[in-house]
Amino acid sequence: MSRIGNQPVQIPAGVKVQLADRMVTVEGPKGKLQWEHRPEVSMTHDEQAKTIVVTRRNDQRTSRALHGLSRALVANMVVGVTQGYEKRLEIQGVGYLAAVQGNVLQLRVGLANELQVPIPDGVTVAVPDQQHIVIQGIDKQKVGHFAASVRALRKPEPYKGKGIRYLGEPVRRKQGKAMVK
Repeated sequence: MSRIGNQPVQIPAGVKVQLADRMVTVEGPKGKLQWEHRPEVSMTHDEQAKTIVVTRRNDQRTSRALHGLSRALVANMVVGVTQGYEKRLEIQGVGYLAAVQGNVLQLRVGLANELQVPIPDGVTVAVPDQQHIVIQGIDKQKVGHFAASVRALRKPEPYKGKGIRYLGEPVRRKQGKAMVK
């Protein structure tokens, strides 16, 4: 039994929700998101209570799995159009830096060439200083995927801790070679 899937999604004031066939459209002050849900689940919109209720058609394994997932995705859409999502990255290392030029994130992270990462639509990237990157957007999946792909370009290494990491992410350090007497 899905505990998450049974909870209704609360819709705050200023958010419009439309359900047409299997297409869910959520529009709020920050933007508009659309998603087509799977046929194993169905959604109903209660305008009086300002909620969306997700129900599954049967008790098969895939239907049970998609029940909670669908509810979580709709809840993320509602949060995205009202508050938005943000990921912060920090760069550590001597000479490592980041800059935004137009629609491209430029990274110098100890490689022979400067990395040029195109910024996808629906995501905004700001570089307040050369060691920090702020990624914002209304789609949680796009923001998280772009942040993870930037981090994967130069993961923090365990000996000196150099690389790109999430802000506040602990990096497990190794001791390295011990001096021989």
